[in-house]
Amino acid sequence: MTKTDWSSWDKLQWRRRLETFGDNDASILASGPNGEIDTVCNLGELTDKGRETTLALGERLRHLYVDQLKYMPKIISDADMIYLRASPMPRALESVQESFWGMYPLSARTASFPPPTIVTRTPQDETIYPNESSCRRFSQLSKAFAQRTADRWNESQEIEYLNSLIGKWMPNNSRVKVDSHPRLSGIMDTINSTLGHGPATRLPSPFYDPKGRDIIEKIGVEEWFSGFSESNEYRQVGIGALAGDIVARMVGNVEKSGNDGLLEIGGEDGSQGAGRGGEKDIRLGLSGCHDTSLAALLASLGCFEGEKWPPYTSHLAFELFREAGAGRESIDGEKLDRPATADAAHKQKQGALSTFFGSGGKTKIATEGIARKTTDELSTTEREKLKGHYVRIRYNDRAVVVPGCKLPGKHLDGDESFCTLEAFKAIVDGFTPKNWRQACISNIDKPAFPEKIEPAGDAILGAWQNGQHIVAFIILEHAATKEPEDEYAKALKLWGAGDTSVVQSWMDERMANAIEDRPEIVALRERIKAQKDAMTDSLK
Repeated sequence: MTKTDWSSWDKLQWRRRLETFGDNDASILASGPNGEIDTVCNLGELTDKGRETTLALGERLRHLYVDQLKYMPKIISDADMIYLRASPMPRALESVQESFWGMYPLSARTASFPPPTIVTRTPQDETIYPNESSCRRFSQLSKAFAQRTADRWNESQEIEYLNSLIGKWMPNNSRVKVDSHPRLSGIMDTINSTLGHGPATRLPSPFYDPKGRDIIEKIGVEEWFSGFSESNEYRQVGIGALAGDIVARMVGNVEKSGNDGLLEIGGEDGSQGAGRGGEKDIRLGLSGCHDTSLAALLASLGCFEGEKWPPYTSHLAFELFREAGAGRESIDGEKLDRPATADAAHKQKQGALSTFFGSGGKTKIATEGIARKTTDELSTTEREKLKGHYVRIRYNDRAVVVPGCKLPGKHLDGDESFCTLEAFKAIVDGFTPKNWRQACISNIDKPAFPEKIEPAGDAILGAWQNGQHIVAFIILEHAATKEPEDEYAKALKLWGAGDTSVVQSWMDERMANAIEDRPEIVALRERIKAQKDAMTDSLK
């Protein structure tokens, strides 16, 4: 920037050094083990090793989506087809930067490449991780589940074993416990971070005892993530808003409404709109989040059973596919252009499916569309738009299966990991809050634990637990199979013919061990009985 031209700004490159206390409170520079003073990390930042591994993750993504699938372009002139998002934590932003650099290094960007847009939020509005600091109800719930874990394990043989291993290093002659100081999860973080950074950072060898590490991880996973597996309210206030954002962007991409993140990423400086290179939809999203984000999403979808704590540089991919040749329409019914080149490239690579995060077509900017509408709020026309689309989840390059997607008709024939978008949306709808801020200040005087465990990843249970009774019926209607010998399937088919006995059958089969004693279920049973009696009388 010149002294007279205030309309244009330039970069200021600078060198940072960290200052700390020395003897007698004198100011001194912080330094590394070999006297380094210009490469010292501050709290919350990526280390050099972290930068290396996230850069390598970006390179792997390039190999998959650019080189192998030929889904993303080899060279880009701007990044407005990529939704970039990061939490306020420095390491999350740095992870996005390194991953993007690995996927699109300088050699893959044109000389005129403008600065990419990275979306962030203030800490009090952040939902990309379980936000205990800004959500009072979630803070309540998480503390209650953590205390339950402490009560369950503190006097166990496993904790005794840990004390025999590492107890002598605890401060002030204290014992290792789930809620000790430091907490057991904090000890786990220290063990894992030192393992990732070589011998110069290592703790005494007992900290790396395989049996001890297994115990620590098992307890840590229970303390931090069991709530997502057991409580629908925990899922709602903990990670439901992020899950809802992911689904809303998928649906926005399918209907070409601009709700896929394009309006947040595109537009010239100071304005919103299509991409600066003419992009009309988002093809890829990269979000810098946290280990708690990944595990919370997986646990809320019923996919984290038996898993260990997410390793460093773990990643979770939500991939949206559509059947090759399937037509699409915008929200107002206008026909959309099909991405012919993308279809052709993927028919050989992936058989009947073609990867589809968005391509070509006409965009209806600022159209509300389906977005955050729940499944029971969708019209028949809107539900039809979701047909032929599938969602696959890959955790560290391994496909995982959502329990509710195993139902007949809820996945691609022959592969349960390809969940229909409609089924996936219904499952996520079950724990997506309508108003996260309001949910965070609600139920403050209510018990932290549900009366009975509320299983994750089940669309029917999730819908009922979230008060969406109609959507549960819709799921039932669509769950019928083609096998005539399946009595349950036949009962489901009767629902479409107006036979309310299917609801009774469903509650007996699916809800008996979950919420059958709740007042709304008892009332519904009575209503169904009255309807059945009325139908019987009308046939006499």
